[in-house]
Amino acid sequence: MAAPGRGRSALIGALAFLTIFGRGRRPDPSQQPWFPVVGAAIGALVGLVWWGASQWWPPAVAGGLALATDLVLTGLLHIDGLADTADGLLPHMDRERRLAVMRTPDTGAFAVATVVLMLVLRWAALGSNGLRGAQMVAASAGIWALSRGLMVTAMNTMPYARPNGGLGNVFGRTGPTARTAGIAGLSLALGLGGLMLGRGAVLGTGVAIAAIAGGVGVLLLGRRRLGGYTGDVLGAAGVVLETVGLVALAAR
Repeated sequence: MAAPGRGRSALIGALAFLTIFGRGRRPDPSQQPWFPVVGAAIGALVGLVWWGASQWWPPAVAGGLALATDLVLTGLLHIDGLADTADGLLPHMDRERRLAVMRTPDTGAFAVATVVLMLVLRWAALGSNGLRGAQMVAASAGIWALSRGLMVTAMNTMPYARPNGGLGNVFGRTGPTARTAGIAGLSLALGLGGLMLGRGAVLGTGVAIAAIAGGVGVLLLGRRRLGGYTGDVLGAAGVVLETVGLVALAAR
């Protein structure tokens, strides 16, 4: 009888970390299995706003409102990580300097350029995908589920880059490898299922592959230049995965 209560608590904790709702809960590994589910919910809401807005406004406005929905729901958490990651990983610096730069609240040219590029690409892709309403809801839910699933997979398969810990490793590891594989499998099931409903089996699979490749590329860059991941790198990988997925989704 206690398991359902723990499950609800873990779900609420994941929701509190990944969105603006219920902030203040302490992260722990039990929340990780819910990351893809919360991601799918965020993506579905983004798609629903796009669907509703497209009934009243031109595609560009609908895309802008959908983009704003994601930024509001996530409290800019992952966009902030993208900015810090760009300032830390893209310039020529040694590892210690990169980690120090990523801790500071300052925003440099690499961060500004990267964030603007990602936001413009997301807005353009959301405003020109040509999907029907239900298709967009399913596809965006799938992309956002893949994004959060990648974060969990990285937490459990990559070393943490900061010797003294930080926000990115407060969740710890889920434990057995089979549990991590199960979370990754759930993420893929939600992601591929949503994308196939939105774009068909072949194109949906292609979008998923492209999106995952984009996110993994960020993680590999973090591994090469930092020796592992940080919370900022996870956020950046998620944003890039979503952006590549949305761009691929809009391809004709």
